[in-house]
Amino acid sequence: MERDIDTTSAHSARIYDYIIGGKDHCPADREAGDAMCREWPALPVHMRANRDFMHRAVRHLAAEAGIRQFLDIGTGIPTSPNIHEIAQAVAPESRVVYVDNDPLVLALSQELLNSSPQGRTAYIEADMRDPAGILDAPELRATLDPTRPVALTVIAIVHFMMDEDDAVGIVRRLLDPLPSGSYLAMSIGTAEFAPDEVGRVAREYAARGMPMRLRTFTEAEEFFTGLELVEPGIVQVHKWHPDGTGTEVVRDEDIAMYGAVARKP
Repeated sequence: MERDIDTTSAHSARIYDYIIGGKDHCPADREAGDAMCREWPALPVHMRANRDFMHRAVRHLAAEAGIRQFLDIGTGIPTSPNIHEIAQAVAPESRVVYVDNDPLVLALSQELLNSSPQGRTAYIEADMRDPAGILDAPELRATLDPTRPVALTVIAIVHFMMDEDDAVGIVRRLLDPLPSGSYLAMSIGTAEFAPDEVGRVAREYAARGMPMRLRTFTEAEEFFTGLELVEPGIVQVHKWHPDGTGTEVVRDEDIAMYGAVARKP
């Protein structure tokens, strides 16, 4: 059942959509995005770099690691190419389950369901704070083979989870049931490279009811305990397997996100 969509307040997914040049946002989101960009003009560069990291990670998992199943947590507003488009360009038989609890994403979810004939996609309306609800969802069971490896992608979402949410524990509970040979791909917000600017952006989010928990490198490492990190390990997202396709110069201080891909032994 679709829920009412509140267009009077800014929303993190729509702010992101606005800043990276999407089309699904409202005046409140544009006001918030403009205010944040005034505080940190590099914010659009940072957000595009995060999106590019997701593209490269999924392409690597499909082309180099042979992964054919993906579970994407906190999908956000569909922006082409989505994960299934990237994976199915490599292997048309790839299957993707998208998960989000945003009614706007649900309303736009048809864009996430245009799978190749050989593959399959599904959408689950659920909160990542309920891992059991995700893993037990009939849509997941009908789409993914539990005996074959799965790539769990958690992109640019855990910085909206506070300490009491236990983000590390939630990611672990999502990963634990997946078989050996599965992967975790994450990007994790940090203020370590531009603390003043990113701190001001975080205050703009918090003022609109979206508090952020930005993490240090050591805290980012906790998500990958017991996993085998793919080279180059945990790095700023623009430094993970750069492919030279970007047209803009990206400085380290323009990026407030760690990224990594790791294999479950």
